[in-house]
Amino acid sequence: MGQLAIKVRELNFHWPSGETAIRSCSLEIPRGEFWMLLGINGSGKSTLLRLLAGLLAPHSGEIGILHPVGFVFQNPDHQLVMPSVGADVAFGLVEEKLSPATIKKRVEEALSAVNLLSLQRRPIYALSGGQKQRVAIAGALARHCSVLLLDEPTALLDPDSQVELVSSVRSLVKSRGIAALWVTHRLDELNYCDGAFLLEKGALVDQGDPQRLKKRLMNLEGNKS
Repeated sequence: MGQLAIKVRELNFHWPSGETAIRSCSLEIPRGEFWMLLGINGSGKSTLLRLLAGLLAPHSGEIGILHPVGFVFQNPDHQLVMPSVGADVAFGLVEEKLSPATIKKRVEEALSAVNLLSLQRRPIYALSGGQKQRVAIAGALARHCSVLLLDEPTALLDPDSQVELVSSVRSLVKSRGIAALWVTHRLDELNYCDGAFLLEKGALVDQGDPQRLKKRLMNLEGNKS
């Protein structure tokens, strides 16, 4: 196992109502690996992702994560803020006080990595859902993120765009040595990851081989319906 990109120990989180959302959760993801987070609705997947991203604070436990961290929402319209593709990718670099030449280089490299360089001047509103998700990922790549957290990024996409996105994220993880944790409900996406975690009522109940977990999740969903 290589250097760990994410290391979580005994994480606990509860909502103000007192309801426990994450209980005694421990997990590890090495650099250069693509893992998925599974579970039926209400199991705590999005909550765990937000804890890792620092959008929520745990009540106890430890989170070790390599920075910077990129977060990709289910709906890209919630995070794309500039009028054009290139401007949006550059926007995330503002705080780094980089030279214009460095920003230009990083934007072009990131857009090339997600096959959108030819659309650099395209207005955001003119993009498909899949293209918008790739712009959001390019924004994280331009910031040289070590970890990508993706919250059901294919939920709003058509089947072809779903396959294209999950395949391109896998390629980026392997070529750049970053780590990714991807929340999904789509069992076919498990064919692309190195491993998976299964959450049930906020607790991590299984992890490891994606195909084994796929079968377990199918049984869970079958029992629920």
